[in-house]
Parts: sequence; structure tokens; C-alpha cells
Amino acid sequence: MGYWYLAIAIGAEVIATLALKASDGFSHSTSSTVCVIGYAVAFYFLSLVLKTVPVGIAYAIWAGMGIVLIASISAVIYKQIPDAPAIIGMVLILAGVLVINVFSKTVSH
Repeated sequence: MGYWYLAIAIGAEVIATLALKASDGFSHSTSSTVCVIGYAVAFYFLSLVLKTVPVGIAYAIWAGMGIVLIASISAVIYKQIPDAPAIIGMVLILAGVLVINVFSKTVSH
């Protein structure tokens, strides 16, 4: 169940971060509200994840997937296209998450 909660936490964090950009410095109430609620949901579910998944593993997956998803969605929505070094870095982040999940003995599925 921990990894399902982690997926929810990642999704909520991505939504909250995109809403943070849209809030324009918390000057738009709807986007600001979505941001605050999204982060609250993200941290709540991350706290549930930490009952069963080691904190280092959970945080690596949460942060890594958040970075890649936010950058990908921002490229489409906000036309913030990452350059080649940024793309290479994100590929390395994804590779790290994959290595953790496939080879680490601290991950229990």
C-alpha cells in the first residue's frame, strides 16, 4: 500500500507545484488554494508512505519523479522547454529511481 500512497503523494505534489506557478506569487486565490491543499495532501500521504518504506528511498522516488513530471508538464503548459543538459540530468534521475527500485535491498515491494 505504501507505493500507492507514494504515487498519490507525487501526484499531489506535482499539482501543487504547478498551481504554485499559476498562483503568481499567491495573488490568485484559486491557484493558491489548490497549491496549499495539494502540498497538504502530498505531505499527508508521504507520512503514510514512511510507515512502510525507508525515508531515504521514499524521498528519492518522491523528489525524483516530482522533478521529472513537473519539468515535463511545465514544458507543455508553460512552454518552459528544458535544454539538453537538463534533459540528460532528468534521465539520470529516472535511472537512479529505477536502480533503487530494481536493485536496492532496502526496497520491499
